[in-house]
Amino acid sequence: MLDAVRPGSPDLGSKTLDYWVVDVFSDRTFAGNPLAVVLDADELSTPQMQAIASEFNLSETTFPVRATTSEADYRLRIFTPNTELPFAGHPSVGTAWLLRSLGRVDGGRVVQECGAGLLPLDIAEDSATLTGGAPTVSEPLDPTEVCAAAGVEVTDLVGTPVRWAGTGLQWAFLHVQENAIARARPVAALLDALSAADPNKAGVAVLSWRDGQAHARVFAGGVGVSEDPATGSAALGMGVWLVATGLAAADGTTSYLIAQGLEMRRPSRLACTVRAEAGVAIECQVNGNVVPVAQGRIAVP
Repeated sequence: MLDAVRPGSPDLGSKTLDYWVVDVFSDRTFAGNPLAVVLDADELSTPQMQAIASEFNLSETTFPVRATTSEADYRLRIFTPNTELPFAGHPSVGTAWLLRSLGRVDGGRVVQECGAGLLPLDIAEDSATLTGGAPTVSEPLDPTEVCAAAGVEVTDLVGTPVRWAGTGLQWAFLHVQENAIARARPVAALLDALSAADPNKAGVAVLSWRDGQAHARVFAGGVGVSEDPATGSAALGMGVWLVATGLAAADGTTSYLIAQGLEMRRPSRLACTVRAEAGVAIECQVNGNVVPVAQGRIAVP
C-alpha cells in the first residue's frame, strides 16, 4: 500500500556524479536534441562511461575530462547508447555552453580536444558556435544503396550528386524533393552496411533545399540512433557538400539554415556558414542555442 511507504530519499550508493541534461539547437525546452553531460568523470573507465550512456539512452552522453595537451581547455568523450564517437556536433555545442554556464571555462573561445583533434568553440550567453575539422568530400556516388538505406526512391532525387562529406564524421547527402522528406524510412541493416567499412561514415542525411534553407532528416548507422533530431556534424558536412555541388559560393562565405527534427516533434534550428576558396570548402561552422532541462546525480557503475 502507498501509505506504508516510508518517506526519505533512496540510496544511490557511496559514489555518484553530477549530471545535467540540456536541449541543443533550440531556444526552448523539450525541443532540439537532448544531451546528458556527466561531470567530474576523469576516473571512470570506458566501460563505465558506456554503461552510463546506455542508462541515459539519449543519442549522446558526454564526459568532459582533463585535456591531454596544454593547447586544449578540456577533452570531450562522446558516447551513444552503443559506442564511443570520435566527434559529434550537438554534444560539442551543448557541453561547451554548459561548462561556461557553470564557470568551468571562460566565455569566448575555448578549444575542445576529441577524437577528431582540437576544435575551437565560441561560447555566448545562450549559444555556442562550433568550427569543424578539416573538410573532406568524396566523388559522386551511385545513389542506389544510399537511397535504399534512407527509404527513399532514386526518382526522389533532384539531380544533385550524392556524396560523402564531413568535417570529422562523414555523412552521405541525399538532395530530394520536399515531399520525399516525410516519406523517408531508414532501414537499419542497410545503414549499418554503409558504415561498416569505415567508422567515420556515420549515416545518411536526407534534405530538401530552397533559398539557403534546408529541411533535413538524419539517419545514423551502427551507433544505436535511428534518427537524430539535430545533428551538428551533419550540418557542418552539409556545408562541404553544398560547395562541392555548386549550391554554395565557390569563393567567400555562404550562410545557411537547417530545420531538423520536425517529424520527431523536436524542432531544431541550426545556423551554419561555410567558407570556400576556388570551389573547395575551407572552414565550416554551426551555431545553436542551448537550454538546461534537468540536473541530478547518477550512481557510478
